[in-house]
Amino acid sequence: MLYRGERGFVASVFPFVSAAVEREEPVLVAVVPARADLLRAELGERSRLVEFIDMREAGRNPARIIPVWNAFAARHASGRKALNGVAEPIWRERSPAEIAECQRHESLLNLAFAGAEAFTLLCPYDESGLPPAVVAAARESHSHVVHGGVRTPSAEFHGVDAIEESDRRPLTTAPVGCETHPFATRNLAGLRHSVGTWAAALGAEASRSADLALAVHEAAVNSIRHGGGAGVLRLWTKGEVAICEVEDSGRIHDPLAGRRLPSPDSGTGRGLWMINQLCDLVQIRATATGTVVRLHQRVGA
Repeated sequence: MLYRGERGFVASVFPFVSAAVEREEPVLVAVVPARADLLRAELGERSRLVEFIDMREAGRNPARIIPVWNAFAARHASGRKALNGVAEPIWRERSPAEIAECQRHESLLNLAFAGAEAFTLLCPYDESGLPPAVVAAARESHSHVVHGGVRTPSAEFHGVDAIEESDRRPLTTAPVGCETHPFATRNLAGLRHSVGTWAAALGAEASRSADLALAVHEAAVNSIRHGGGAGVLRLWTKGEVAICEVEDSGRIHDPLAGRRLPSPDSGTGRGLWMINQLCDLVQIRATATGTVVRLHQRVGA
C-alpha cells in the first residue's frame, strides 16, 4: 500500500483496520510508535480491539518479523476467523543493510504464508520518504498494490522467484585488513571469548558483548557441523556497529531457516534461530563456494 506522509498513512490504513474491527476479526498492527499513535487516535475507543506491536523493536532484525505473524496466527487458530495485519518494516531511517534484509523479508512472506487461508497483510510504503528504488522493489515482492485507494495486481511481482534473487544479492566486501580468524574444532572454544573481549573493547555493554559472542559461537558451530568442519571469522566495525562475519563451505537450503521457532524435539534449526534473537541484524548469503553469515550488533549509545 503506497501512501504519502502521515495524513496519507491514516487515510489509507484506517479503513482497512476499521473494517476488520467491524467484522470482529483479529487485527495486528506492527508499525513504528508514531504511526501507531496516529491510528489509535483515529480509532478512538475501538483501538483497544486492535493489537499493536512496536516495529522498531520487533522488527529491528527483520528476520524476527515472520515469527511475529506466526505467533499471531497461532494465537487465533481456534477462532476460525479471518486474520488481518498491517506491517511497515521499512522507514526512512533504516540503514541500507537493514533495508536489504527488509526486502528479503518481504519476499519470504510469500513463501512463509503461501498456504495460509483468510489472512490479509497490508504493507504500507511511504512514497514521500523512501527512495524510488525501495518503492519499486516493493512492487516486485507484493502480488497487489493499493495506490490512491485502488487495488491492482502488480505487474512487477516476482513471486517466490524473488527470494532466490535476494539471496544472491552480494554483500559489501569485508574491509581490507579486518581481523581474520580461521577456525576449526580445535580452536572453537576460544572464539567466543575473543569476540566478547573485542566487543567489550569497542564499548559494548556486557550483555550485548555476550550476546554477540554467543551468536558467533552458534554460527561457528554450524560451520563445524554443516559447513565442512571449518570456517573463517572476520571482525570489523562500521560506525557504532560491530560486524562479525562467518564464512564456510556449507549450504543453507531452507530460505526460512532461523525464522521458525524450532520444536523442542528438533535436532536442527536452533542455531540460526538463536542468532536472529541475539543480533540487531543478520544477513545470510550464498556464495560461489559456500555461505556467509554476517552479524551486526550496535555497540555505541
